[in-house]
Amino acid sequence: MQQLKISFIGGGNMAEALIAGLVRARHPGAGIRVAEPNAQRRQQLSDAYAIHTTADNNEVVQSADVLVLAVKPQQMRNALQGLEIGENVTVVSIAAGVHTASLAEWLGEQVHIVRVMPNTPALVEAGMSVLFSQADESHCRRVEYVLKACGEVARVEREEQLHAVTAVSGSGPAYFFLLAEMMQAAGVSLGLPKDLAEKLASQTALGAGRMLVESGRSAEALRHQVTSPGGTTQAALDVMYEMGLPDAVRKGVIAASKRSTELG
Repeated sequence: MQQLKISFIGGGNMAEALIAGLVRARHPGAGIRVAEPNAQRRQQLSDAYAIHTTADNNEVVQSADVLVLAVKPQQMRNALQGLEIGENVTVVSIAAGVHTASLAEWLGEQVHIVRVMPNTPALVEAGMSVLFSQADESHCRRVEYVLKACGEVARVEREEQLHAVTAVSGSGPAYFFLLAEMMQAAGVSLGLPKDLAEKLASQTALGAGRMLVESGRSAEALRHQVTSPGGTTQAALDVMYEMGLPDAVRKGVIAASKRSTELG
């Protein structure tokens, strides 16, 4: 797999997360190419990772075994115009809401397409990426190799499930950031220094996340474990339930899934 030539169309944050993960995993920088229209961004990526960058999409396509489409959903069709994809190239789309049927229409039915929903914790090697594809297993394994360089990988059997994936893990980091933001603000309002409130909320988020991943216990079980009847945690949760926090989260996730469908 380390011999794969991996090209990116688009050099934004998610592309950089994947590139950084590949470089950390000792994938040769010479095997990574990025097409990016912004000259300053091209220079940043070249300087940081010792990779080849260009403004020409076709240049990176011609040398690719794996082609990662890392452009915004609204820009995808224009970005793909005029591209000629080789018969053994694995095409990976990380654009929310853009269906494989649309990609096949724009690129040709013969193209091997894998659609992926990643998330931004890939930037710190803690990403969660979910893929869907009807391509051969060899193409899926190539994509898993790229994605595992910066986090965990799972698959879904039906493409429409990616809308829910987008709502839960794709958009999900923002929900946790909002909660941390509110906790920090509440700490400051209670008299804590801002930097201490930020550290308390951030480290608590990290510790809770690790417990959830590493303990093997459900979120519900862990919540009960930390909630003593009549205690401080119970007092906070009672107010959150009374104010409708669970319903707000549920409706928010549903709204994200609906928007993902609309983008498609």
